[in-house]
Amino acid sequence: MNPLNGIHHISAITADATRNLEFYAGVMGLRLVKKTVNQDNPAVYHLFYADEDGSPGADLTFFEYPGLVRGRAGAGMIHRIGFRVGPEEALEFWARRLKAAGLEPTIEDDRLRFEDPEGLGFELIAGTTQDQPLVARHPEIPEKFALQGFAGVRAFERRRGASHAFLAETLGFQGTGDDAYQSRGDSRGSFYVYDAAPEARGLGGSGTVHHIAWSSTMEDHVPWRDRVIGGGGDPTPVIDRFYFRSIYFREPSGVLFEIATVGPGFSSDEPKEHLGERLSLPPAFEYLRAQVQANLTPLHNPRETTRAR
Repeated sequence: MNPLNGIHHISAITADATRNLEFYAGVMGLRLVKKTVNQDNPAVYHLFYADEDGSPGADLTFFEYPGLVRGRAGAGMIHRIGFRVGPEEALEFWARRLKAAGLEPTIEDDRLRFEDPEGLGFELIAGTTQDQPLVARHPEIPEKFALQGFAGVRAFERRRGASHAFLAETLGFQGTGDDAYQSRGDSRGSFYVYDAAPEARGLGGSGTVHHIAWSSTMEDHVPWRDRVIGGGGDPTPVIDRFYFRSIYFREPSGVLFEIATVGPGFSSDEPKEHLGERLSLPPAFEYLRAQVQANLTPLHNPRETTRAR
């Protein structure tokens, strides 16, 4: 069985899809590669941002719950998402760009840290990597400074070491230091690091991470489910998400994990050059299109505006 190939995608929560799209496609320069609905609640948007090809490893997604209160990361939650960038001069570029967008980034050594407009924590990490850069095109962002895909995440744990055996023995993560791990497969790798949880209880809401997904081949997906069960986990059955297949479970520290397949991919229902331009509904939801569209706020993609300049 092949090892998990790093992060597949990360899903977070927003209270405002319009503002979310303006920030991630406009400021951060990611490509909106799928505009669809939450398959567990088709009344709300599910937006997918990634590189130009919609690749696993660069796919940041958001469920929209309009008007939802601001959340707070606590024990059993991811509190910071790391993206790779290129040379250290990229950090200065992003510091200027984020300040112009009204945010307050800070640079420390090879990292720039900031919170998005809803308080979701990020760090941009400069340096070289053996992984292929996963870059989206944006006319205001030189390719050498663009986001290159996920580097990893940091999560809060209440009891130190509670997840060690599960991560190392069941999921095959490699220990890289105290409370630090790496998931590395044939082509990509991602870090997964724990920090001590704050005293305040975590609250799900806008600006928080819902779950993190790790990449599996289609052939290994069911064996991974069996392995999770064997390691004491309680995964869902395999769920067909149309763009990929998924199982979900909580690791011992409480973070919601998904193992998702690489493929079929976002080109399953629209050509690559037009990804994200229309509302995409998996076949099982197509009969709801008129009802769904009537309930969703129309979105304007800033990528189309900047591309037309």
